[in-house]
Amino acid sequence: MFSIPKKTLVKEVMSDKYIKVYYKEELSVCLDKMLKNNLDDVYIVDEDEKLIGLLSLTDISKTKKSDLNCGNLIENFMIKDIKTISKNESLIDCRNTMIENKIARLPVVQNGYLIGVIRNDQIRDYFYMKMEEIGSKLNHIINNIHEAVCVVDKDGYVIVWNKNSEKLYNIKSKVILGKKLEKFFPKGILLKVLKTKKAVDEVYHSPPRKDSDVIVTGQPIFIDGELVGAVSTDRDITQVKRLSSQLQRANDTLKFLENEVKKFSSDNFGNIIGKSEKLTKSIQTARQVAKTNASILILGESGTGKEVFSRSIHDYSQREGLFVPVNCSAIPSELFESEFFGYESGAFTGANRKGKMGIFELANNGTVFLDEIADLPIQMQAKLLRVLQEKEVRRVGGEKTITINVRVISATNKDLNEMIEKEEFREDLYYRLNVVELNLPPLRERHGDIAILIHKFLKDICAQNSKTVPEIDLEVMDILRNYTWKGNIRELKNTIEHLVVLSKDNIIKKDLIPKYIYDNMNKTTNYQNYPMDLNQAIAKLEQDTIKKALNMSAGNKAKAAKYLNIPRSTLYYKMNQYKIE
Repeated sequence: MFSIPKKTLVKEVMSDKYIKVYYKEELSVCLDKMLKNNLDDVYIVDEDEKLIGLLSLTDISKTKKSDLNCGNLIENFMIKDIKTISKNESLIDCRNTMIENKIARLPVVQNGYLIGVIRNDQIRDYFYMKMEEIGSKLNHIINNIHEAVCVVDKDGYVIVWNKNSEKLYNIKSKVILGKKLEKFFPKGILLKVLKTKKAVDEVYHSPPRKDSDVIVTGQPIFIDGELVGAVSTDRDITQVKRLSSQLQRANDTLKFLENEVKKFSSDNFGNIIGKSEKLTKSIQTARQVAKTNASILILGESGTGKEVFSRSIHDYSQREGLFVPVNCSAIPSELFESEFFGYESGAFTGANRKGKMGIFELANNGTVFLDEIADLPIQMQAKLLRVLQEKEVRRVGGEKTITINVRVISATNKDLNEMIEKEEFREDLYYRLNVVELNLPPLRERHGDIAILIHKFLKDICAQNSKTVPEIDLEVMDILRNYTWKGNIRELKNTIEHLVVLSKDNIIKKDLIPKYIYDNMNKTTNYQNYPMDLNQAIAKLEQDTIKKALNMSAGNKAKAAKYLNIPRSTLYYKMNQYKIE
């Protein structure tokens, strides 16, 4: 009833609104058709009406203005290598294909002919519609449960009054909804809850119906620490678990739908910026193991993006539970057990009288990210190992074991093998956590990614500060590319923010670079020693120059060839000759 319709087929959602044009049409004519039909894409067919390409407004925006007015044919601009999907594929597979290929649309093709289009807004709207449908079903549940339910806002106005409340108090919802509760119940339980902002549990109450004796519970409703209302239930105690189970399933479904929308809104690994070989290999490994239950240990220096990486793995895994990050170095040692496993009411002095759910319960069916795992106290390491082996937890002060299904991703910038030798970290826990090991390279080993990250941070930071993206002086870019970045991506991002907020005249100049970067580079600068053999020296000079040009162009070989003032074919030859990736 509340599950995602994973078997929904593309043909049930696809749009029949699309523009189909012949590949000999002029580019300007196609643009007119797109604007007139309020669509941002056209689909190009050959003489047999079979799909051979597509073109979007985004693609057209990248062309020169002169190309739009010179009778140029669309076949010269269309995207030929296009992804398509069958009408009988599932909508979930369609969504995954779009995310993995970073595309906003998928043509639906049958025997080579275009029969429909799936666009990202259609899938997003579909999920939102399902969320509204779940909301409607929740209202249906509330009106059909055996308890009387009343909800008021923070000012005491009634906003929910279900059918059993009508029967119990002989007041119709159309009479009481939108009215002050105190007008009908001057001593109502919820009035006390709103005033004290505290729960009232299991108060015996005799409503107007003489054949009914009920237990009333009132609870304040807080969102982000702010009181927004209160809810009461007049219920038969034997039916509480049934209602709780139904509401929990509904809430889980809503959370799942929200996660699906978030997954669609961005590529799971799209937040990991870079094209270096080491990073690409780590991403490939992460994709391969993400949908398994294997524990993953992420190693890397501070600032290399371990949490971003782990969150991407969780999103790509499509686990329905939450991603719960935990910084092991930030939890006091005496609170580790209660934070990890939760506690029951009255378990210790100062404990919440209702008890508390632990991290592993909260992340059930999801992922726990244990950052700074090396800082976990040795006594907690044994308890964590037991949880990972038994797949169950027991709250502090509790007797009941709770079965959990949690994927564990841990991370550290310390040498765990060295800590094992010093008996500061358990070897058996290490092997349990390190089923798959991912090593994130420091930024100094991702030289070619620095320019990509700089442009990404520039764009994001300028958007956050409502500033136009400034130009970067070539000398500034050269300095930033050659700095060692001990603080890795975090340090680079902070430096770019520094340069953006201090830039003037929409350009970043050399004098804005922080002094400590200059000082560090002066200490670490060393000069290349070339071999005396002239042929070897020339070869080394060519390699270094090609690598520098590729770094300056962020890997764009056409731009690199222009910097080097050589044909692109020569660049490819030289790269192959020197085995430059």
